Amino acid sequence: MIRHFCVCSSLALVSAVLPLRAANRPHAGTDSPSAVVWTNDDLARLHDRGLICIVGQMNEETPKSESLPQPYMKARDPEWYAEQAARLRDELERRRAELHEFQQALDDARSLRETTGGIYLGGEDFATTPDAGIEILQQRVMEEQARLGDLEDLARLNDIEPGALRGQ
Repeated sequence: MIRHFCVCSSLALVSAVLPLRAANRPHAGTDSPSAVVWTNDDLARLHDRGLICIVGQMNEETPKSESLPQPYMKARDPEWYAEQAARLRDELERRRAELHEFQQALDDARSLRETTGGIYLGGEDFATTPDAGIEILQQRVMEEQARLGDLEDLARLNDIEPGALRGQ
């Protein structure tokens, strides 16, 4: 019981002393009664140490240029779209021709006709079956068509005339 009385009296004494001690200390922001005036030299020293970042008004002595040259934006250049579209169309035609040649060679082999060329299976995408080879080539054709479609969508978003992609 005495232990309980000692603990309670200690807690009461501590809770009474802490607010008195806090009242004697200065409060945050009131420790210096006079305002500090910062000069440009003081700010430059702090800025050189990396302690502050100075943000302010622009120097009004500098004349503003009314017409700044606009940077080149290829997304707004119709000629760039024409070049890209021509490159993609050429690649698409090459892929289609490759698919057609592969299918023709496969048809010739199936019908046991005499073929003039063979099917090269040692390329970058080796197919285990002829049908898998056709699927690979068809996938390449679809990828090129998708790239061309993406370019057309980008041109439409940037208000490029549809004829620009055809080089007109």
